[in-house]
Amino acid sequence: MNKIYLILLGIVLCSSVLAQAPEKMSYQAVIRDNSNVLVVNSAVGMQISILQGSVNGAVVYVETQTPTSNTNGLVSIEIGAGTVVSGTFAAIDWVNGPFFIQTETDPTGGANYSIIGTSQLLSVPYALYAKTSGSSIPGPQGPAGPAGSGGGFTHYIGEKFGGGVVFHVWKDSVGVEHGLVVATTELPQQVWSNVDFFNTGGTAWSDWDGLNNSNGIVAQQGHTNSAAKACLDFISGGQSDWYLPSIDELKLLCSNGFNVNQSLASIQGASQLGVGGSGQYWSSTENSFGSTAARIFLLGQFSTGFSTKDVATNYVRAIRKF
Repeated sequence: MNKIYLILLGIVLCSSVLAQAPEKMSYQAVIRDNSNVLVVNSAVGMQISILQGSVNGAVVYVETQTPTSNTNGLVSIEIGAGTVVSGTFAAIDWVNGPFFIQTETDPTGGANYSIIGTSQLLSVPYALYAKTSGSSIPGPQGPAGPAGSGGGFTHYIGEKFGGGVVFHVWKDSVGVEHGLVVATTELPQQVWSNVDFFNTGGTAWSDWDGLNNSNGIVAQQGHTNSAAKACLDFISGGQSDWYLPSIDELKLLCSNGFNVNQSLASIQGASQLGVGGSGQYWSSTENSFGSTAARIFLLGQFSTGFSTKDVATNYVRAIRKF
């Protein structure tokens, strides 16, 4: 049986509230045969199904496509742009999740599909969700959060501090101020880890604790190199306590990307977020499947997805806490 490694890519989530939601989402997959050899430069038959509720839930949409893999065995498609088998992509009610993507593939380009697996959409397409989320009447105003240097905070988002730039501040239960700082430069693009097919046993599954995740990744048996190790070994701005951010920490960084990049632009030798406009960054949050790890896209493409640990190379940006 052939294997397919899935990379769920960018639904544009940072779009204007006035812009029309695109009725499609980008998707990538790395194809390997039963000998774990990449299927390269070949037409690949694919059938993609959207399931609602569970891995065995109702099939709300099915389409087929025949993309061609590149020299790395990677195929790229847009779900919603294929040949429809059943359902209507635009009619999917993203409010009533969870949703799962089931992928069937024929590496010879035909329709002799093999069911390879089903992965949950951990981040609902925001623009599509907003389109079906109901009333546009605003609810009651919530409590104001910290803005700039106000709200009783000493530090502020965009501040040059602690070896980098502050991108989040908060106070704990006793009123002590804390913050997250992003490094001023990128680390080299690299794989998530050399260890594949073995998950970290739950030690790197936190959505919010990137430091614990990073330590769990480098503690794996057989580990020699990883994005997490590169961050833990990183020394910059007189600081040595950097780590690979979790998925939630990357979301905060994306949300405050404008302020951060404004500051980075004024620092000599600094590199802004989203190098070359792609901004595909590893997070330290591992997916529950052993062969994949979560990642997030920054700058204009605010979404989460998966990428094969020891095949895909993505950007790495270290962060630290104070």
